[in-house]
Amino acid sequence: MTPIIDVRHVRKAFGGLTVIDDCSIQVAKGSITGMIGPNGAGKSTLFNIIAGSLSPDSGEILLDGEAITHLSANHRFHKGLLRTFQIAHEFSHLSALENLMMVPPGQEGENLFSTWLKPGEVKRQEAETRRRALEVLDFVGLSHVRNELAGNLSGGQKKLLELGRTMMTDARVVLLDEIAAGVNRTLLGDLIGNIERLNRELGYTFLVIEHDMEMIARLCDPVIVLAQGQVMRQGSIADIQNDPAVIEAYFGADPEAEPACA
Repeated sequence: MTPIIDVRHVRKAFGGLTVIDDCSIQVAKGSITGMIGPNGAGKSTLFNIIAGSLSPDSGEILLDGEAITHLSANHRFHKGLLRTFQIAHEFSHLSALENLMMVPPGQEGENLFSTWLKPGEVKRQEAETRRRALEVLDFVGLSHVRNELAGNLSGGQKKLLELGRTMMTDARVVLLDEIAAGVNRTLLGDLIGNIERLNRELGYTFLVIEHDMEMIARLCDPVIVLAQGQVMRQGSIADIQNDPAVIEAYFGADPEAEPACA
C-alpha cells in the first residue's frame, strides 16, 4: 500500500551543519505516527520540510504518491496536508467561531465582486460555513466559548481550536507539533480523545512530534526515533522503550538518568 507521506533521502544543512542527513520515513494512511528524539535530532526541521515551510537541499517528499517537494505550504494545504503549531496561531481579535469560519478556502465572500453580483450565494455559503463551524466547536468541546475572543482562551482551549481548524477543510494528513505543550491534564485528555476520534471516525492520518511520552504511548503506533538527522529506530512504543540504542540516545551513559526530552 502506498504511504500517504513518503520522505525519501532528504538532506538539509544550515551554515555547513547538516541537520537532516539522508533521512527517509513513511507514514501509513490512517495511522497516528509519532516522531520523537533527543534535542537537536532534527525533528522540527524534518517536520517543517514535510509541511513546506522549509525546502530540502536534496531528496523528495511525496503525498499519496504525488511529488510535492517543490510545492509551497499553501499548495500543500489545498492538497489536504495541514499542520498545527507548538504555539497556537489563532486570530486573537476574532471569536472562536469566527476563527473557524475563516479557514475554508475559496469563499465567495472574500471576492468583492461576488458580494455585489452573487449576494445570495455569498449568504448561503456563509450560513453553511457557520453551521459547520458550530458542529466543529461542539465536536472539540468549545461550544461554550464560541463567542469568546480567541486571544482570551486558555492554552489548552487554543490547541483545541487549532485542532478544530483542521476540520474546516478537507484534511487528509495533519502534522501535530507538540500539541500537548502548555496544556493542563484535563484538556490534554480532551485533545487526545479528539485526535483518536478524528482518526477513527473521519480517517485522518496524523504525524505527531511530542515530548509527552504518555501521550505518545497512548496515541501512536508506530513511533519513529530520530537522532542526528537520521532514523534510529521505528516500531511500537514497547519496542522503542526497550531498545538500548534509544535509551542511550536519551539517557546517555547512565541508564538511571532522566531524559532531557522526548
